[in-house]
Amino acid sequence: MATTFLIYAAVGAVAGVLAGLLGIGGGLVIVPMLVFCFTLQKVDPGLIMHLALGTSLASIIFTSTSSFRAHHKRGAVRWDVVKRITPGILLGTFLGSCLASRLPTTILKGIFVAFLYYVATQMIVGKKPPASRQLPGVAGIFGTGNVIGAFSSLVGIGGGTLSVPFLTWCNIPVHHAIGTSSAIGLPIALAGAFGYVVNGFGASGLPSTALGYVHGAALFGIICFSVFTAPLGAKLAHSLPVDKLKRVFAILLYVVATRMFWGLIF
Repeated sequence: MATTFLIYAAVGAVAGVLAGLLGIGGGLVIVPMLVFCFTLQKVDPGLIMHLALGTSLASIIFTSTSSFRAHHKRGAVRWDVVKRITPGILLGTFLGSCLASRLPTTILKGIFVAFLYYVATQMIVGKKPPASRQLPGVAGIFGTGNVIGAFSSLVGIGGGTLSVPFLTWCNIPVHHAIGTSSAIGLPIALAGAFGYVVNGFGASGLPSTALGYVHGAALFGIICFSVFTAPLGAKLAHSLPVDKLKRVFAILLYVVATRMFWGLIF
């Protein structure tokens, strides 16, 4: 048990540093690392991806809360936008988790691999959408929240990869877009984790510490250390060449994605 906890703590520590240093969502790191850990621990292969996604979303409840509080202190959260998009986020995320719970691990891995390739390419290219329009009306923002929430639940992230470009496209300044996205991450994490717990409740072959598709021991280890290492990563961001590090990390994402893709084929 002690060794297992140290593994999960290491996952949280690494995820926290990278999140603070590169400004990436923790799920981007946590999901593939949990897949690796669960594979080593001989978890039922048919449950590995579901547990990784559910546990990642549960951990984001804690990291997003810490993040949006820091942004709020700097006046960088557009709470009017958060209020408008949250209903769509909650519904889309919950429905997405219901769908994910019924998909086989191979399909979920395929979706996650495609997502990793997309994020890695964005990091290298660095292309951002031009600010060319205003926020949509009630129906438009509800539908957008559905899409962001549903996709986030399928890949176990807080949604920043989608919500930041969307908000920037809608003429919201980038620092406000990032701060607002961090607040949007909380309803995504809550609805997603709840969905994975409900849909995984009573599933056969789950680890002893799992509540539905949320692995309790892994969650505890991750949040214990990511909370402390994220500020360290943020501090390092002011002294290290972040742009170059992002390109290096993008290459690492390509390697991870290719390794996961290889595992799907063979």
